[in-house]
Amino acid sequence: MSKITEISPKDCATKKRTTTIPIPKLNKKLYLYLSTLLLSLLSLLLLIYLTLHPSKPHFSLQQAEVDQLNLSGPSSLLNSSIQITLQSDNPNTKLGIYYDEFILYASYKGQRITPEAAISPFYQGQGETNLLSASLVGFQLPVAPSFAYEVQSDQGAGRLVLSFKGMGRLRWRVGSWVSGRYRFVVSCVAVMPLGPAVPSPPLRSRSSSECSTVM
Repeated sequence: MSKITEISPKDCATKKRTTTIPIPKLNKKLYLYLSTLLLSLLSLLLLIYLTLHPSKPHFSLQQAEVDQLNLSGPSSLLNSSIQITLQSDNPNTKLGIYYDEFILYASYKGQRITPEAAISPFYQGQGETNLLSASLVGFQLPVAPSFAYEVQSDQGAGRLVLSFKGMGRLRWRVGSWVSGRYRFVVSCVAVMPLGPAVPSPPLRSRSSSECSTVM
């Protein structure tokens, strides 16, 4: 006769407990591995950031020249023509900058007086300086009815203050590595002498001025 061996419920429970012991150990090893990998990646990113730490570009308004700023007709339509020159400085000695988009426009007391003008995309090397010129020309632009009065008030004060805004996107380059796109905003102010009599164009800013850059 063959021998029949019976397994009691107690023995089954013991075997089940025995087979589940390696699972928590495996999970613990996987957790330690992933934690170590994550810490290594974070340390590498921190090292890259501390090594490169890109500084935002610097801009200054070198010259602004107003060739035309006249109202036409009773409906406050403005014709404008302004030439500006910006100096762009890359303060980073280890990073180049790709300027993919860069648009500029002029405003007076919070209202735009020219359409947007685009500067062609360009690359700025490490520590380089570039001069950027733009022609801002507007035709029959609607402005507030108070525009003429405000200009007359500035004539009495002896100066005309114009604001220039630049917006765009740039990318950082280190060797063959190129970052994603970052938005930036540049704000500049030009102060021009303006006598009580209607001046003959052009009006020019007498000195350069620093611009603010926000990223």
